[in-house]
Parts: sequence; structure tokens; C-alpha cells
Amino acid sequence: MAQDVVTLPPVRPWSGQSERLLAKPSDPWITPAEAANFQTTPRYAEVRTWLEKLDAASPLLTLQSFGRTGEGRDLLYVRASKGGPAKPVVLVQAGIHAGEIDGKDAGLMLLRDIALRGKDNLLDRVDLVFVPIYNIDGHEQQSEWNFVHVRGPIRKGRDANARNIDLNRDYGKADAPETRAMLGLLRELDPILYVDCHVSEGFDMQYDVTFTYAGWGTYARHRATADWLEGRFGPAVTRALTKAGHTPIKYPSPLDTREPTKGIRYSPEGPRYSTGYGDFIGVPTVLVENHMLKPYRQRVLGTYVLLEAALQIAAQDAGRVAAAKAQDRASRPTELLTRWTPASQPIGWIEQFKGIAFELYPSPASGRLEQRWLGRPVTFRMPIIGQQPTQTVRLPKAWWVPAAHTEVLDRLRLHGIQFETLNAPRTLPLDQVRLVDPKLLQPNEGRVPLSATFRHELQEQVLPVGSVRVPADQPKGLLAAALLEPESQDSFLAWGFFPEMLAPAPNTDAFVLAALGERLLATDAGLKAEFEAKLRADPAFATDPDARLAWLYAHAGPGHPYPFRYPIARELN
Repeated sequence: MAQDVVTLPPVRPWSGQSERLLAKPSDPWITPAEAANFQTTPRYAEVRTWLEKLDAASPLLTLQSFGRTGEGRDLLYVRASKGGPAKPVVLVQAGIHAGEIDGKDAGLMLLRDIALRGKDNLLDRVDLVFVPIYNIDGHEQQSEWNFVHVRGPIRKGRDANARNIDLNRDYGKADAPETRAMLGLLRELDPILYVDCHVSEGFDMQYDVTFTYAGWGTYARHRATADWLEGRFGPAVTRALTKAGHTPIKYPSPLDTREPTKGIRYSPEGPRYSTGYGDFIGVPTVLVENHMLKPYRQRVLGTYVLLEAALQIAAQDAGRVAAAKAQDRASRPTELLTRWTPASQPIGWIEQFKGIAFELYPSPASGRLEQRWLGRPVTFRMPIIGQQPTQTVRLPKAWWVPAAHTEVLDRLRLHGIQFETLNAPRTLPLDQVRLVDPKLLQPNEGRVPLSATFRHELQEQVLPVGSVRVPADQPKGLLAAALLEPESQDSFLAWGFFPEMLAPAPNTDAFVLAALGERLLATDAGLKAEFEAKLRADPAFATDPDARLAWLYAHAGPGHPYPFRYPIARELN
């Protein structure tokens, strides 16, 4: 057992058939983690060296780089293939959170057994592409103090990359070089299944291997691929894990870890996450969340079983998955759900949830009652708490992006979102969006997010040469909506891509601004109502003459196109 820097709850005894997967100590192809009895996990250089040797020993494997990290390390993947006509691809990644590294050591074991131990039949109808360490820079910052809630290995990497960006919050905005490389790999491979290996946080329970999908399947944006995950993938891996001695369940995300009986949460997801992104682009995507308090050895073996079963069901259902992907990509949703709130009543129940007993004790550290998990199994009825939609936006016919917004256009290209560029001026009535009471939020993931409410106005607009039209009628139209609709929680606007909007309009003399403001208030009833509402709601603004005049000047007309105006316009149906 790895020595943890904190005292974790007691471990329940475990053994299972998956232990037969372990290499004997004398096996020349024992993996570094097996050789260390899962006390430690190998560093990047050791993983690379081991894979280079395995690649040289087997014609089934090809080790390649698909990009570089922020600190200049090669991002690696192994393709396991029998060659011949192109086959569908199962893409598996490990270590997007580098302290949750079970997938790496499980994948090394599985690759060995495919290449040298008779499991090459897994490649009869699919290829495996395995990324052993996605967040390599974070992986190399190993410490006993990283991920102290995860039982082993002794030293773990960090959750974020060298810029402190969580790569599993970056799929949509694509700021990190690792993310950009992964998006390119996804576009190149277009896998029939994408598996992202993690380890959970939360509360103690009897389950050791858990997994889920975008929106827990229930709130997926694309139904055909979600239905395959729910109806075929989930049952197949559950059977395999149970037979191998593991205790699987759909990932139980707790509402309150201090009171597990309050329930687990199902909710929609945006494209910032691997699972949400896969859903938006029509790729079946699985989030593996092994239970943090199970021993590392047990978790790695469970991951191996899940990955092997994933290859088998993907191969068996390759045609069915391809049809589901095509169905989702041919769909043209007309609305985007942007806000939701917990439902007042459970949407379902787990009648016999396999939990662990705990007690409360007064902690001298926190000064309050804290949990002490006792290791004793209990069962209880667990409510599943779903979500109630509170805001939905109707998608336009297209979005218009000014040519100057190269950062946005770069992201559209990276995501493979289709657009066309004007070669002659064009005049159109467009929905122009103005921000109302914008606020900068706590800096997060390398950005300063922004919140606001929005006022939509239909205005005739002259679009100059170079303006970019992004049609909603395309396979990635829903992804385009999530990134370009101002109300979307994952929009470029929400992530703070347009700070110039918040700069004040150029100033001028107060006597001129006062006269202009008085004229506006006398002639524009809507503006007057908005101004008076702001005076009532914001006492500091109401008592600041310069702020009042600056606000009126910014709203004076087309002479000030930048303050509080979202630069991307919407072409309505």
C-alpha cells in the first residue's frame, strides 16, 4: 500500500479475476507500475522509453507525436493496428488531470498484452489510439502533496498544465497548446469512441469503477450517440467489470459530500469538457471516474477491464456507432439550452446505493464537525436530482464575425466549424446585441470571464469585405452556437474574449456631454427608461456625474460601436 501524506479512510478487502491480468515479476515486459507493486507511477521519460521498446518489439504498434506541450515536451500517442483497410478508431486518453493517472498504467498493460500476449484480436475490427499522458507538464510536477484525496500512487502530478490551465475546461476556448493538439487529433481520427480516464473526488462508497457521459446521458445534446452509450456501452462494460470482480456504477456526482443521502446530480454540460465537447461534435465520449479511495492497484485493473470491454463493444457495434454519429451530425437543432436549475423533485432513484458508513466528530483543525468514514458498508435509497431548463435561445440562421476578430476565427478553424468570407460588401438586417450591466468575474483558466444580461436590437448593418458568415446549418452548428451565442455559458464572450467592449467611449467636455445626454433623454424613451433603471439600481453610479455622462455618451449612437456591443451579429431566420 502506498504511503499517503494524510490518513485516508480504511480500505475494504478486495480481490477479483482482474488480478490475473498482472504480469509475473519475472516477465521482461512488466510495466513500471506493476514492477513497483503500484506504489509509484513512471515519469514521462520512463514511459516514453518503455513504449519505444514495445514499439520496436511489435509490428502492431506505432509511437508518434501529435504536438508539443507548453514546456516543449512531445505529446505522444500509440496506434495499435493490424494495418490493411482503414478501420474505425477508439481513442483513449489518460492524465488530462495528471494526478488521476490510472489510465496511463492500465493502458501500458493493455498495449503489452495486445502486442505480445495474444490479445491482438481486439484489433480485428478497430484500431486503438492511446495517449498515455495528456497533461505532460503537469504530470512532471509530481509531489506527495498533489491529489492528497487519491489513494496512491505515492507521488502524483498536478491537475493543470504549465500555465495552470485545466485542460478539461479548455476544449471550447482552446487556449492551451495541448488542447489545440488534441482537437487536431480528434479531427484527424474522428473516433467512434473517445474515452477520457479520471479519478473522482467526493465521498466514500463501495463502487470502485464509475463512468458517465455528457449530461449523464439524460441531458445529452445529441441523442443517437447518447442512446448508444446508454443502451450498449454502459451495459457491456458493466458486465465485464462485474465479472472481473469490480463494482461499477454510473458516476455518482454528489450534491453534498457531507450528506450523501441528499442525492446525486445529473445535469447538462457545455463543450469546455471532454464529454461535453464529444457530445457537441457527435462523437460518443466516456468519462471514467475511478473511486479515489480504492487502492491504486485495484483502480488500474478496473480501468484495464473497462478499456478492453470498450474495444470489444466498439468493434461489435462499429456500424451502429457510425450510423448514430451520422444521424446526430445530420440533425439541425433549432435551440440551445443555456441555463438550468435543479429540479424540485428527483427524476429517479437508486434503490440500493452501496455506500459507506461515517460519523461526525469535532475537528480541532476546522472547528466544526467533520466526517470520519468508517469502512463499513451500508445501503440506502439515493435520489437522482435532475435539472429544469430556465433559459433557451433560438438559433439564428447564421452568425457574422468581423474580420478583425482573428482569435475567434482561429478557434472556428481549429474546431472545424464551417464559414464563408465576404468578397463584396453586403447590407443585411442583423440582430445586434448590447451588454447590460456587464461584470468581470474571478479570473479562471487563464481568462477573466464576464457575465451580463443582453438586449437584442434588429438593425440594418453594412458588412464589409472580409466579414465572416458562420451558418447554423452545418454538422457543428450546435458547437458554433455554444461558442458564439452570447447567452451561452461556454461562449467566447463568457470567457472574456472581447475585453475591448468594456473600454469607455472617448471622452469630451462635460458641458457638451450634458447637452447631448439631455437631448437623448428627451427623445429616446427606451434609453431614458434604461438610464433611470440604472440610477435606481446603482447608487454609486447615480451619484457619479462623470459616470452618468459617460454612460449616455456610450449609448449615443453608431459613433461608438465598441462599448458594451457584442461584435458578433446574428442573422435571423
